[in-house]
Amino acid sequence: MSLTDPIANYLTLLRNALQAKRQKVDIPSSNLLVEITKLLKEEGYVNNYKVTEEGSKTILRVYLKYGSKGERVVSGLQRISRPGCRTYTSCKSIRKVLGGLGISILTTPKGVLSGAQAKKEGVGGEVLCNIW
Repeated sequence: MSLTDPIANYLTLLRNALQAKRQKVDIPSSNLLVEITKLLKEEGYVNNYKVTEEGSKTILRVYLKYGSKGERVVSGLQRISRPGCRTYTSCKSIRKVLGGLGISILTTPKGVLSGAQAKKEGVGGEVLCNIW
């Protein structure tokens, strides 16, 4: 399978697994996707993750999180910057997602950060996606 946009593929696999109420989802791994997943764990959107080797491929296994009544913790995922149309922002113009209820994920010179972390660090970067 040829992936032209692995982040969009990652978000789609997460979205589909959440709608199907799966406990975990396996995603083709990359360093960027591991960093995004680590940020999602820190922010409380996923339970855990694990990188495993299956043959010659590395797989990122993401353990999804649900509320006490089985409701999804993540209600929406949106890709912002795409290969055909990159979207960059300065630290001063980082927008809140749903009035602060969600997070934006940026790739910055200081690594993959949430919008709030990037604002605090005083760095801008490419806006990868919004999650709420």
